[in-house]
Amino acid sequence: MDVGIRITNLRKVYTAPPPAAAQVRGGPMTGVKFFKRPDKKKYEVVALDGISLEISPGEIFGLLGPNGAGKSTTVGVLTTRIRPTSGDAWIGGFEVWRERVQVKRLIGVVPQKPNLDFALTAREMLTYHAAYFGMPAAERARRSAELLDRFQLSDRADSLASGFSGGMMQRLSIARALMHDPQVLFLDEPSTGLDPQTRLLLWELIRDFNQRGHTVMLTTHNMDEADALCHRLAIVDHGRVIATGTPEELKRSVPGGFVVRLQFDRVSDELAASLAQIQGVTEVQRPPEGGLDLYADRGGTLIPHIVSASAAAGATISDVHISEPSLENLFLHHTGRSLRR
Repeated sequence: MDVGIRITNLRKVYTAPPPAAAQVRGGPMTGVKFFKRPDKKKYEVVALDGISLEISPGEIFGLLGPNGAGKSTTVGVLTTRIRPTSGDAWIGGFEVWRERVQVKRLIGVVPQKPNLDFALTAREMLTYHAAYFGMPAAERARRSAELLDRFQLSDRADSLASGFSGGMMQRLSIARALMHDPQVLFLDEPSTGLDPQTRLLLWELIRDFNQRGHTVMLTTHNMDEADALCHRLAIVDHGRVIATGTPEELKRSVPGGFVVRLQFDRVSDELAASLAQIQGVTEVQRPPEGGLDLYADRGGTLIPHIVSASAAAGATISDVHISEPSLENLFLHHTGRSLRR
């Protein structure tokens, strides 16, 4: 069965920060909007602000954005954990919130943080999971052995997961999600904290699952991961979709492609206007952290012209950083700030 995902005008408003998101990496929530309600002395947290997406069957689709952008909340709604405030979400032909049992049979979920039962061995964890879906005992044994081998965990199959490394726990989490052969796999920041070798292995496993005709949706704030894995992706911020397309389409949509980030002893309108006149510069922006961002069709060869124009405007350059066309640049162009946070 071919199964896709459809989201229409999805909103989620919390009247208090959700417990799992009240602290992000040891600090307060970022990227969410707080509104004081006139009728009560409370704040509303707008986690999703009208997201609409359509994901085709058999796609690897990514949600790319900073912490607090709404990625995990979107996955929470689609996996029946979070009830939306308004809007519709469908997995295949089933409406997510009204037909949760049918939806759960179609999906596999790998959460951002492993939620393994450390009192069980790796093999027990897989077979118990399959039993929840009514899989016969012989099929559970065969399937668990197959996945343990594929995920390079056979030598630790009868060991308690409490002694596993972070990478092994993540591989076991994905193997568990695949035990009932779901049609759609959700992965919430699957490679966070993993070493490069384990990350590449996970990417290979995700591609292999997808090549068998299944749909994958993943969240990430890693541009390399989104670029390497996703057929299409949506860049989200403040609970809204700010751009969608293939990685190549999105990178080509940045005016000029290259970004030259400049810091000066002082920035004036005269300086910005002078730099905008340089041949090859398509746009000049003032990011919130100061300085100027030049969007251009090339990088290093512009530096002599930039130095001359800056000197003529009476400004001294203190720092220069050149970025080639990338998803990071796209995010910079739309929001004025870096995606990596």
